[in-house]
Amino acid sequence: MTTDSPPFVVALGGTLKPDSSTEKALRLALRGAASAGAETLLIAGAALDMPLFNPSVADRCDTARAMIAALRRADGIIIGSPGYHGSISGLVKNALDYTEDMSRDPMPYFHGRPVGSIATGAGWQGAVGTLTALRNIVHALRGWNTPMGVAINTAEPMFDAAGECSDAKIAGMLEQMGREIAVAARARAILDATEADYVA
Repeated sequence: MTTDSPPFVVALGGTLKPDSSTEKALRLALRGAASAGAETLLIAGAALDMPLFNPSVADRCDTARAMIAALRRADGIIIGSPGYHGSISGLVKNALDYTEDMSRDPMPYFHGRPVGSIATGAGWQGAVGTLTALRNIVHALRGWNTPMGVAINTAEPMFDAAGECSDAKIAGMLEQMGREIAVAARARAILDATEADYVA
């Protein structure tokens, strides 16, 4: 990213079920990023349907290659997972395992990039536990956790068919997270340019 180009924000997560609650939450967060001038991309549903990650196999399916290419280009990232049995889903974890292909990049994994986390669950315990797990994974992948992380209790209907959130506070938090990521990505680009000028 250059200082005069829009930040590119990638959201990844959800389930194989189209328009899951998690996917709808990711869309709202991306809407916040777009409102702050970001270019956005959602990777969800069938785009996460990949073989189990095998570090011993170099060949990747088209879906995995496309995901990794998007993450390499990303200036900011949003990860969303439903809470399954106390933690993130196997689908989302498998997708994140593929970031091992980025381990030898100049900016390995999520190095230096703002990353927001969203967790949904049929109860606060599962949602909060999953959010904590996601933030720990972001830290392990060298990303910068945004101050705003969002846990959503879906025990009661939270999203309508159009993807709008019935809870104004949750909707505001999701869009705020997206804006935070876009603003942080732009600030990082300015800092990188300033440091490059200083070194030169």
